[in-house]
Order: sequence, then structure tokens, then C-alpha cells
Amino acid sequence: MSPVTNDLVGARDVIVVGGGQSALAVGYYLRRTNLSFAILDDGRAPGGAWQHTWASLRLFSPAQWSSLPGRLMSGGTAYYPTRDEALAYLADYETRYALPVVRPMRVTRVEVAGDRLRVITQAGAWIARAVVSATGTWSTPNAPRLPDDDRFAGRLIHSAHYGSPTEFAGQRVVVVGGGNSGAQIVADLAVGATVTWATRRPPTFLPDEIDGRYLFGEATARYRALTEGAATPPPRLLGNIVMVESVRRARERGALKAVPMFGSFVNDGVIWRDGRRTREDAVIFATGFRPALDHLATLGAVGPNGRIEVRGTRSVREPRLWLVGYGDWTGYASATLIGVGRTARATVDEIAGALDAAA
Repeated sequence: MSPVTNDLVGARDVIVVGGGQSALAVGYYLRRTNLSFAILDDGRAPGGAWQHTWASLRLFSPAQWSSLPGRLMSGGTAYYPTRDEALAYLADYETRYALPVVRPMRVTRVEVAGDRLRVITQAGAWIARAVVSATGTWSTPNAPRLPDDDRFAGRLIHSAHYGSPTEFAGQRVVVVGGGNSGAQIVADLAVGATVTWATRRPPTFLPDEIDGRYLFGEATARYRALTEGAATPPPRLLGNIVMVESVRRARERGALKAVPMFGSFVNDGVIWRDGRRTREDAVIFATGFRPALDHLATLGAVGPNGRIEVRGTRSVREPRLWLVGYGDWTGYASATLIGVGRTARATVDEIAGALDAAA
């Protein structure tokens, strides 16, 4: 990789950092303004985080409800797209809207440059009046440290690095994590491996008929209730497990029985809370991700909780910075294909107004 330089590459009204679904949704709305912009993606191909998910992954929303603004994903209201279909859709989206994606372009830091922000990359610097950070979370997996994990001679990986069940055929595997990823990986592995599903709390399954369509509606209802000051907003469902086809099949085979989390490692396995010791070949942590914000550390805006304080999606401490797609703190359902459009539109409207007022 080329060394980082401060040589000026270009100047734009807006620089979008990231190349996945959030960056593309922001780009779609920026195309409808008179603002100049570029999207800097550190990947070598379109698709953002979808490039790194496991091969058998299916979206938990039907195609029509897994679409970015302006372009429906093919498949209609009853088909759940595969990982590869999502990748093809995102590549087509870039082309269809002629989005100015520059790749591979790794952003190392963003810094103040007078009344502008300077975006430093391995190929030089970009100057911008506003920056939208849309790097998501995939590059910063959250894997807990457990007692004696350094003694374990088997394989320890995060779900971010899980590829396919063939890697674990005939092995004994513990999958840790009670969310959608954990359930889907357990279902994926259960046919060819001996799998134990370990969770800190009993997993909660949604009814079979509920999928991403309903979850997006639930997020919208919560958002409206909270903004209107409701004393009791609708319950939050986004953390519960969606019964996609592979998970339903695993449930029917009796393969979705979770047990309480183990306590520590030994060289050839784990010790459970009740004192049992089992031999294991691998442990997969499906334990979520943290916001990928290292490139913003130089702005002094990242808080001790690993987040940036925002009003809407605009940074409170650095008003030339916006954040899109990191989770509900940057817009309800903004980390989903169907949900990010609403946040992206509001963000671009605010940027356009702020830059117009400053002109």
C-alpha cells in the first residue's frame, strides 16, 4: 500500500467516507443537489460489508423491503435475497446513478483545515466543506475476552470472518451470541458439525410471519412515538431473531437450543458454568460490532462510549461532520438497506442547507 501523503488530490463540497449501502444512499440524494462530492471507499469492489459476509447469508427482509432509495431490488415481496444478490444490486446501484466512487481509497484520518475539513488518504488529501462518515461497523468486530482464552489451542474467530460450514465439517463448534447472526450461523453449521449455541440470555424469536418489513415499521412507529413525546413507545423488536428459512429449518430439526454461556477456556475446549468440560475445535463469536470511527479520532469528537454525540446525524462538537448508518443513534433503522434512505435524505437536506447558509 502507498504511504500516506498530504498532497492535495481534490476539493469537493462533500466527501463521503465509506462505500457500502449508507454511502450509496447519501450519494443518491447528493446527486439531486448542486453540490460536488466524492465517495471514498477502501474496498476493491462494490458492496461494502456485504463482500465479507458468509456465503449462505440471506437478508431477513424480502427484496422489495431491502432496497435503497430510487431502485427496487428484484424479487418482489416474498423472496429473501442472497448475499450475492445483494452484492449485485449494490454494484448495479452505483452504475445506474453514476455515483462518483473512488476505490480503493483508504481514509486514515479527518482533520480541521481552517473552515474546511481535510480528509487524508493513502493517495493524498481531499478538502471538503462537509464530511459524511458512513463506514459502518463491519471492520471493528466486538469479540469479548474470556478467562484463559489464550490457552485455547483451537480456532477462535468472530462472525465477521466466518466463511462457510465446510471449514468446520466434522468438528465440534461453539457459537456465541443470541442474535440473528448467531442463529443463522448455528443453522448453517448444524448439518455438518456438532454445534453448541451459547448465549448470555435466552434468545428471543419473532413469530414466523414477522420479518424486516415489520421491523422497519416498528422502528418508524417508535421514532414517531418518541419524537411526539409518548410516555410508552412501542416495544423494541430489532434485537430479536427473525425466522428466515434456514433458521426455521434448524428449529424444526431441533438444532436451535441455546445453553447458558460457558465460563472459561482450557487448551482443548471450554468449561461450562456447571463445571462440565467439553472438547471443542472452534469457537465463533457472533457478538456484534463497534462503530468504525478511528479515522475521526483526530477531530476529538469520539466519546468514551465509542460514539460521537450527534443531533440528528450531525456531530455536536464538529458541525462540518455528519454520520450515517451506524445504528439507531444515527437514525432509526439506519443500519439497514430499507431504513438508511430516510436518514440519508434528511442528512443531505441538512448539509445542503448548512452549506448554502455558509456560502
